[in-house]
Amino acid sequence: MNEIVREKILRNLETNSRIDLHDLAIMLGIEEAELANEIQKMEDEKIICGYTTLINWDNTSKEIVTALIEVKVTPQRNQGFEMLAERISKFQEVTSCYLMSGGFDFMVLIEGKSMKEVAKFVFNKLSTLDSVLSSSTHFVLKKYKDHGVSLVSEEDDDRMMVSA
Repeated sequence: MNEIVREKILRNLETNSRIDLHDLAIMLGIEEAELANEIQKMEDEKIICGYTTLINWDNTSKEIVTALIEVKVTPQRNQGFEMLAERISKFQEVTSCYLMSGGFDFMVLIEGKSMKEVAKFVFNKLSTLDSVLSSSTHFVLKKYKDHGVSLVSEEDDDRMMVSA
C-alpha cells in the first residue's frame, strides 16, 4: 500500500479511532479486508501503538493533578539516555517521557491525585535516580487543548468582548 493511503489511514484513526472500518474503507476507496490488513501491519510495525480515549477530567468529579517535569541528567556511558528514559517511563505515575533539546534533557509528564503526591514522586522516585542532576516541576492549571482537541467550549469563556 502506498504511503499516501497509509498516511490517510493514520490521520483518520488519529482523529477517530472508533471509526467503522467499513466506512473508512469507503472513504479511502479501498477494500475493507485490505484496510484491516494494512492496519494490522502498522500495529505489528509499531506505527500504531494503541488506541486511547481522550478524557477531559476537569468535567468529572475525579481530582487529577498533571505536572510537567524538566529533568537534567548525566547520560550513562555506552547507553546515552536510553536506559534512564526506560527506567523513568516504567514509573506508574509517568504518562509520557520525551528526550528534549535545550536546557534540560527530558520532559516527563505525570499524573497524581494531588500536588503533594506529585511532590512525593519527584522527591522519592525521580530525584533519587543516580543520573538525575536536577528537575523543575510545572503544574498544569487548566488544559485548553489536548491531543489536538479543544477542551473549552465557546460558552466557557466568560470574558467581556473588547474591541478598539
